[in-house]
Amino acid sequence: MKKLEELLGLDSGSLLKTILEIGMNLLLAITVLVIGFWLAKVLSRAVEKVMVKRNSDKSLTSFMRSLVSGLVKTLVIVTAITQLGIEMTSFVAILGAAGLAIGMAFSGTLSNFAGGVMILMFKPFKAGDFVKVQGEEGIVDEVQIFNTFLKTTDNKVIILPNGPVANGNIVNYTRSDKRRVDWKFGIAYGDDLKVAKELLARFTKEDERILQDPEPFIGLGELGDSSVNITVRVWTKTEDYWDVFFRMNERVYTEFGSVGLSIPFPQVDVHVHNEKAQ
Repeated sequence: MKKLEELLGLDSGSLLKTILEIGMNLLLAITVLVIGFWLAKVLSRAVEKVMVKRNSDKSLTSFMRSLVSGLVKTLVIVTAITQLGIEMTSFVAILGAAGLAIGMAFSGTLSNFAGGVMILMFKPFKAGDFVKVQGEEGIVDEVQIFNTFLKTTDNKVIILPNGPVANGNIVNYTRSDKRRVDWKFGIAYGDDLKVAKELLARFTKEDERILQDPEPFIGLGELGDSSVNITVRVWTKTEDYWDVFFRMNERVYTEFGSVGLSIPFPQVDVHVHNEKAQ
């Protein structure tokens, strides 16, 4: 003890007092960390419960929960360091320099964070929407701080960084309550166009999922190389789009033949000329 006193230049009373102060500061810092991290967990859950009760968007709820937790934990750590007697002025300067270096190294990550904020602010899509982003199609499962999760129709999960998602083209198939369904049906040259149009009109009226306002459109689209192509356009509720699309295709294939209409396929006519030998 005497050697330690000589080394530190303190008497036994001052040394004991210093040890007690360090111990108390350390104990206080640990207490702040424990209580602070517990508080971060409680606050993030409270924010989640409030947003769920208000029927907030699932992706926004997840983002806010993570953001609140991160902010509270950061404040707790800074407070704990202060309790240890470390001067925060120099610490903040060091932290700023480190933050600049880290920011340059992780510019893509910061871009993804900013992209997540932009998505949640302007809401180009929400959880449950069927979208096409970055060349990928799927249902939005969740929007987190850095990534957006899509679930494809065959149940694969696609994870997309928020930066490119927010800055790229976004096609939202389910944002509107109605969608237009387009078809192009071909009949053979010589088939009765009037019969084909009447049959297609009957199909559109018999399917209750097809809206009659706006009125369905049926017209001669083009004279193709091997077929006369009829364009059909109808409106339906967004959730009925694919059922209507597949049902119409099935009816055309099974019922066109019953009224003498044929569905042609591409063909080439080859003409052979025989010439008599000279």
